[in-house]
Amino acid sequence: MASILVVEDNPLNMELVVYLLETNGMVVTQAFDGPQALLLLTNNSFDLILLDIQLPGMDGMEVLEKIKENPALKSIPVIALTAHAMQGDEQKFIEAGCIGYISKPIDVLRFPELIKSFISKGTDL
Repeated sequence: MASILVVEDNPLNMELVVYLLETNGMVVTQAFDGPQALLLLTNNSFDLILLDIQLPGMDGMEVLEKIKENPALKSIPVIALTAHAMQGDEQKFIEAGCIGYISKPIDVLRFPELIKSFISKGTDL
């Protein structure tokens, strides 16, 4: 059973993502901002991080940078989860250290299988 940290400041998006993951057998921990996510990462173990890029205060790219700088955390696969849909954004997130990118609005039919595929890829990293 995969343990996933979801970092999302929008309560409706969080509710949808958590519902989709939990109904597919995954254990979900929620963080609503960057500092909360980093605190949770110091005290818990996760198989995957879903990281909203547009967070208040400390944005997702800054959170990602702190994760990748920490030797204890840098091997956890991170997927950018964002409404940014500009050309080149996916490449920017990959170059920053994400293993993938999921744009919002989320395709509820494909989302669970997509996450499962990222988890299986993450274990091969």
